[in-house]
Amino acid sequence: MKSRQIVFDIHRLKDEGYSTRAIARMLGIGRNTVVRYLKRPDASPTPKKRISKLDPYKEQIKNYLKKDPTVGATVIFVRIKQMGYIGQLTILRKYLREQRGQIKHKQAFIRFESRPGEQIQIDWGHFGSFAYGDTKRKLYALVVIESYSRMLYVEFTHSQNQQALHGCLINAFKAFGGTPKTIVVDNMLTAVTERESRLIRFNDAFLDFLRPFHITPRACNPGSPYEKGKVESAVKYLRRNFFPLGEFKDLGDIQHKVSGWLDQVANTRVHQTTGEIPTERFKKVMLRLLPDLMPEPVESYTLTVHKDFAVKFDTNSYTTPPWTIGKKLTIKADQHRVWIYHRDKQICSYPRCWQRKQRIETQAHVEQVKKLQRKNWETKEIAYFASLGEEFREYLQQLPKSNQSLKKQVILLLSFKDQYGTQSLSWAILKALKHHAYGADYIENILNQEMIPITQHPPVKLKNEALNRIRLSEPTLNDYDAIALKRRKR
Repeated sequence: MKSRQIVFDIHRLKDEGYSTRAIARMLGIGRNTVVRYLKRPDASPTPKKRISKLDPYKEQIKNYLKKDPTVGATVIFVRIKQMGYIGQLTILRKYLREQRGQIKHKQAFIRFESRPGEQIQIDWGHFGSFAYGDTKRKLYALVVIESYSRMLYVEFTHSQNQQALHGCLINAFKAFGGTPKTIVVDNMLTAVTERESRLIRFNDAFLDFLRPFHITPRACNPGSPYEKGKVESAVKYLRRNFFPLGEFKDLGDIQHKVSGWLDQVANTRVHQTTGEIPTERFKKVMLRLLPDLMPEPVESYTLTVHKDFAVKFDTNSYTTPPWTIGKKLTIKADQHRVWIYHRDKQICSYPRCWQRKQRIETQAHVEQVKKLQRKNWETKEIAYFASLGEEFREYLQQLPKSNQSLKKQVILLLSFKDQYGTQSLSWAILKALKHHAYGADYIENILNQEMIPITQHPPVKLKNEALNRIRLSEPTLNDYDAIALKRRKR
């Protein structure tokens, strides 16, 4: 087929008086072509239909596809080969792709309307991400729709995990004021773990969650979005009518705004399909009452309190009272808050921090640590140890890193002083500071390897044990020099 420019030039040259032979020579085309386009300017050549080796078997193949649209190419290939087909498998596969494309586009489905309170449909939507400082968190929305009334519930989260799904569903049930008989889901892993044709294995945690509500799950077939078309349309409606041009600060802000949008717009408009307002239509819905005891949809972990009096959760540190250091605590969290328990008793809680690598403190915890440190320094043994010199005070500051009782450590160190003398202990402490070795056991090893205990007669033991524990500050020669100078001046 020649271009429209060539066809135009043929007619232009003919109008100017050129012969057919001259036009063919000037345009570099055949005379028959010139004649054909002069007679029929819009003519296009009729493509020759190629004869395929598959042609005699196409009707039979269509019958196979009607019986089972999912039948494989190799199964049909074996069948038609027995009937005399001599072509290749690739020809058959190309034909099946064409036929299945036609079947897919021509397939019709019946719109299904549920009875009031019979069914809800759910689906996740991805809505980009939120920035918290230099941290980005993905933003999702679980959309829940009551199928009869088209009443909507939407909850935004930063996770699609099991606890997030369960928490959103409980909030949806509370918003609707009850539970339906069935819940329609797609093949999300938090609902469906395995599928083989019509055999479906639902997620165990999902089934355990639904059991107290007496809700039966139903999973859509893969590639069949029309089976949950109501919620698919609701996700698109949310994406086009709420999210564009919106300004949202954080998870709490967007949830507050979407709740207002549901009350003022989505659930009070005239629905395009039903022709009714969802809130008015929802009045006909009779849902089942919520159970008295409902599942607790929170993330739960057992974590150890570190020496900085904090537990690490989701890359962040949340402080706890200093008496919990070394203990295992239970941390529970949802999308908005973190709770910390010792056994069954809650000891503190925080708004959840979505920025990473942060330390979230309670001022009371910090004050308790400072008070504890002051109390430790006020004990007689620690005060005496600190009076021995600068290196002793520096080592005292580092001793908490040993994760052992400060008072017990100091008592041990003072016993080494009695055994080896102040000078030897000072030398051992300086060596330990150099190698960042903190603890009485390190000092003991250094002294055992390097020093010889001094010969000392044990002190007299008194009946009053408190008197035996009295330690006097060691006088220095400078003190005696000062006394002597005073006497000379007199």
